[in-house]
Amino acid sequence: MPLLSLNEWNRFISNYPKAHFMQTGEWGELKAAFGWDAVRIVNGCAGAQILFRKLPFGLTIAYVPKGPIGENPGHIWSEVDKTCHEHKAIFLKVEPDALQENQPFQTSEFPGFTISRFNIQPLKTIIVNLDGSESELLQKMHPKTRYNIKLASKKEVIVQAWNDIPAFHKMMTATGGRDGFGVHSLDYYQRAFDLFSPAGMCELLVAKYDNQPLASIMVFAHGKRAWYVYGASTDNERNRMPAYLLQWEAMRWASKRGCQEYDLWGIPDEKEEILEAEFMKRNSGLWGVYRFKRGFGGEIKRSVQAMDKVYQPFLYSFYLWRMAGREAA
Repeated sequence: MPLLSLNEWNRFISNYPKAHFMQTGEWGELKAAFGWDAVRIVNGCAGAQILFRKLPFGLTIAYVPKGPIGENPGHIWSEVDKTCHEHKAIFLKVEPDALQENQPFQTSEFPGFTISRFNIQPLKTIIVNLDGSESELLQKMHPKTRYNIKLASKKEVIVQAWNDIPAFHKMMTATGGRDGFGVHSLDYYQRAFDLFSPAGMCELLVAKYDNQPLASIMVFAHGKRAWYVYGASTDNERNRMPAYLLQWEAMRWASKRGCQEYDLWGIPDEKEEILEAEFMKRNSGLWGVYRFKRGFGGEIKRSVQAMDKVYQPFLYSFYLWRMAGREAA
């Protein structure tokens, strides 16, 4: 089973329009520029892009984000194990691109894996179905969200495509400091845009008033799906509701390029009744964004839990200890 080049992998993944953007070759190239190695494996109708995080002493952590893809993933694990051993992986973490409520999802297709306590990507999200006319999509939204979208237009907010990555990074840095989340480097956002945008798989949108940038989002798409991944805003002119119009224009962009769903990417991992009971009281973490995202007419979905396959048990125990410490902090 040969390892695939970037072009060979992208030809393979083009047969799977519902594959996650984190399994695209472009995502692998992005991570390869920032401390990872990307290895792509295919056997028949199944494939996986594995990311290897480099550690001291030649060790690695192996990670398959939102994969594998295709049919019969069980056919690739022996080659995946071999590759992980060659890269001195302590363990392999797989976050399947599968929703908890969807069947069938067979853990038997992941031999030797155990359910992990720790995920990298958000488990719970809100997904908006883009089928239907624009008026139908608007009608599915919460009345206040629909009102805010119209208000932004009425208050002369304009949304347009943007390519000013340094200005976007500056806005992201300010937002991260204000809201308490981590921000990537300028080079990271630039590299992501340069990789995905020429392929029509990324759009950077900015909301402006009087030619002043107020908010911006970077959205990704592959095949029939789109994802809102990075977003930033200033404290200026917030009464003009620029963030609402931004999301609406991102959905329109995704719909026009043939996407059937728009993933709002990350809300608190709580039961829906708890989310609805608590969202007006809580602002920390993902609670603030849930209050915003819930209004866009989507459905709450939860991914299946990550799974780990251990190759070096002692070092894996150290990893669990470190992660537990971070969780308790």
